[in-house]
Amino acid sequence: MKSLRKITPCLWFDGQGLEAAQFYAGIFPGSKVGAVSRYGEQDAARHGQRPGSVLAVAFELDGQSFTALNGGPQFPFTPAISFQVNCETQDEIDHYWERLSDGGDPEAQRCGWLKDRYGASWQVVPTILSDMLCGSDQVAAQRVMHALMEMGKLDIQQLKRAYAG
Repeated sequence: MKSLRKITPCLWFDGQGLEAAQFYAGIFPGSKVGAVSRYGEQDAARHGQRPGSVLAVAFELDGQSFTALNGGPQFPFTPAISFQVNCETQDEIDHYWERLSDGGDPEAQRCGWLKDRYGASWQVVPTILSDMLCGSDQVAAQRVMHALMEMGKLDIQQLKRAYAG
């Protein structure tokens, strides 16, 4: 029997769960779409779905387990929950930003945050950001925060220049 992680985020979709899982798995290395369950006759009618349509999808992104649930339109995503993508290089930031924002909401792109085509929010950030913001030099941290607030996609070199003063 396969062991499950203690915590698996479950993402609620309005019919696009399989499509979203495939989209995300195509972006992150080491990712895959797993088991797909479908609505049966009784449950489909109860939930306003078609019999045989996708109910839930198990998928993994870079080793993290997720479930996509096609539950209907009543619970759309909000920025109150987001997924943080930690990037070592500007090339990684550019890759994830470009892929995740494709078809998303351009108005929601600020401070390293973006909203994808399904309405989920992502933070694409350099791994050095926490050192810059949480280090002992609070004046430098404030400069970094000010620079960050002016950006859409984060630029590591601009953040480093802001930190250096």
